[in-house]
Amino acid sequence: MIFLYLLIGIYTLGMLFIFVYSLAQGHLLLNFLKARKSLGNVPKVYPKVWPKVTIQLPVFNELYVVERLIEAVAKINYPTELREIQLLDDSTDQTSELIQSKIRQFPEINFQYIHRVNRTGFKAGALREGLEKASGEFIAIFDADFIPDPDFLQKTLPYFSSDKIGMVQTRWTHLNQNYSLITRLQAFALDAHFLIEQIGRNSQHAFINFNGTGGIWRKSCILDAGNWHDDTLTEDLDLSYRAQRKGWEFIYRPEIESPAELPPIMSAVKSQQFRWTKGGAECAAKHAKGVLSEDLPFSTKFHAMAHLFNSTIFIAVLLVSFSSIGVWWAGMLGLIPLELLRITGLFMIGFVIIAAVYMISYFYNKRGFWRSLFQALYMLPLFLSISMGLALHNAQAVFEGFSGKKSPFIRTPKFNLESGKSVLRSNLYLNFRIPVTTWFEGILALVFVGMVYLSFREKNFILLPFHIMLAFGYATVFISSFKSYGLGR
Repeated sequence: MIFLYLLIGIYTLGMLFIFVYSLAQGHLLLNFLKARKSLGNVPKVYPKVWPKVTIQLPVFNELYVVERLIEAVAKINYPTELREIQLLDDSTDQTSELIQSKIRQFPEINFQYIHRVNRTGFKAGALREGLEKASGEFIAIFDADFIPDPDFLQKTLPYFSSDKIGMVQTRWTHLNQNYSLITRLQAFALDAHFLIEQIGRNSQHAFINFNGTGGIWRKSCILDAGNWHDDTLTEDLDLSYRAQRKGWEFIYRPEIESPAELPPIMSAVKSQQFRWTKGGAECAAKHAKGVLSEDLPFSTKFHAMAHLFNSTIFIAVLLVSFSSIGVWWAGMLGLIPLELLRITGLFMIGFVIIAAVYMISYFYNKRGFWRSLFQALYMLPLFLSISMGLALHNAQAVFEGFSGKKSPFIRTPKFNLESGKSVLRSNLYLNFRIPVTTWFEGILALVFVGMVYLSFREKNFILLPFHIMLAFGYATVFISSFKSYGLGR
């Protein structure tokens, strides 16, 4: 009987966590809906004398995209004497020669090539070393897979209307959104973050985050906040919280677009997801106590906790999915009153709220209601299912982040497939070793397929939609992972 109570407790706590997280998402959605009509009211001050800007381009082994990046940055419209571009190159392959050859094609532009012989601190270390040599009052940062807007500086700098403003973040858009189902689903998720979450937080002066690229900092803000730290895998989130905890203000501008490439295969998606998820947990362990102890409004603290601990939802999904098997069996044997199951089922409202967030973000700026509705109804269950299918992989990252286990910064392989210069099979940066977790994802797919079968056999459908989504999600993640890890075989 104790085991039964424990099982119900785990299931209920997991659903409760998802429900509380959904309340935070729902509040962000309400703030987004209120704020979207006043987005243009943020004050802008065009400087009488434009400041000097340093553009930092952190690069590590980027054969397929670095030339495109250099060409795009060279086209940025800004006075040559007020712009310096740092190539922060940690590469260990031919990328270094490619960079040096490419920048020689632009003798009129102030390119600074900074090559480190080691990767101490990874991206954070490269940015920190570049900052020591940067002469700009403002620091713009772009990852290798981005194509900056030529008017990026002219669009963002006027938003530094006050000395208190430390950073302006722009919205990521997607160069290869329609390449595959995987890229479409990533765009589906990222659009919700860059529209609902960022606007929802920024409009109520809650903490937002620099997204690691596609943003511009006041140099004095970076230094005042303690410069770049390399003790987490998400140095961008870490610095964002340190700066805002010191009173710096951030601005998010969704109308300024920064196009970038989405990982086109599951192994690359997993690499990126692991770093983001583990880094988020590391930042939660680093900042949560400090944020709660500071004199901040309740809403700011609430959303900061939801933001810092959002990766924990994968642990909650994993616990709920495992315990749901026992709950189903206990219900079949009559050990759990039907009323209790219905009460815990109320927490499913959380999934409805989360679904509303993604649906509304999908409709934002879309044309053609019925076509968009059909696409959204198709994309939403796929997205939720595959997000559940990534729960095992991402839960491992969260556990490592909270436990303090350190791991190297594994950059996401870039492809530049739309240019025709590379193909998947010839990419030199793919990892072809299949992780153990991938095999467990296949096992979990079979387990939940079995639960779907049992639901129909026993005519007990209370958890059927949940188990169908888990079966589909784990199967899709397993199959697509297996295919992507086997590309080079």
